[in-house]
Amino acid sequence: MAVQSPGKGRRERMVPTASLRYEDGSVREVPFAQVRLTDFAESAPWRRVRSVHGQAHYSGSYASATTGGHVVYESRLELARLLLADFDPAVRGIFAQPCRLVARVGDRVRRHVPDFLLEMAAGTVRVVNVKPADRLRDPKIAEALAWPGELIERHGWEYEIWSGADRAVLENVRFLAAYRRHGVVPEAEVERAWREVGDGEEMAVAEQRLAGDRPVHEARPALMVLLWSGRLSTDLSRPLSGESVLRRRV
Repeated sequence: MAVQSPGKGRRERMVPTASLRYEDGSVREVPFAQVRLTDFAESAPWRRVRSVHGQAHYSGSYASATTGGHVVYESRLELARLLLADFDPAVRGIFAQPCRLVARVGDRVRRHVPDFLLEMAAGTVRVVNVKPADRLRDPKIAEALAWPGELIERHGWEYEIWSGADRAVLENVRFLAAYRRHGVVPEAEVERAWREVGDGEEMAVAEQRLAGDRPVHEARPALMVLLWSGRLSTDLSRPLSGESVLRRRV
């Protein structure tokens, strides 16, 4: 199922393109081979996400700590992938529905809008499509996701089809996301926690020492901020608890 290149014959000659929509309402169409990460600056999602009473899917916008703005999603599964991207220190930028791809695949002209484009700290770009695992068994859906991957990887970018993650990890990240906004916990408390937490210390021990004469639970938010920011880490494949072992990462 090859994506045709410009030299496949006069009838089939069609250069794969990407159309980008911008915040000022303009649309730019360029050959996909010429698309660069900088083209997405000040871009807008290709589709407008709407929430309508009774709709089958769950859509909305998420306040991202990574971007400092809102990122749209069209399903709970997309929101889960978005949360993980926002939590990942290797992700520097997130673009939802970044563009519309058009290419000739065999004897058909195909169109596709990826779910996310991630700018990675390493300087790479990762394009992500989110789809439930059971739907990937449908040959039509598998084909619809395969040709964009071929095109994207040929361009030198990474391609990911994501169907979910460990449930405990997702639940922990959802919980930590409540502490993603700067200023939710006073900076002085966060920095004090950072200075005093020892590498390999259990969370309950750290909380007791930080709390002093206060109720223990009052010391917890500062540790949650450090976990969200990645300055502290712990095993997120298990539910967060007082037994969670904290590791210093920065």
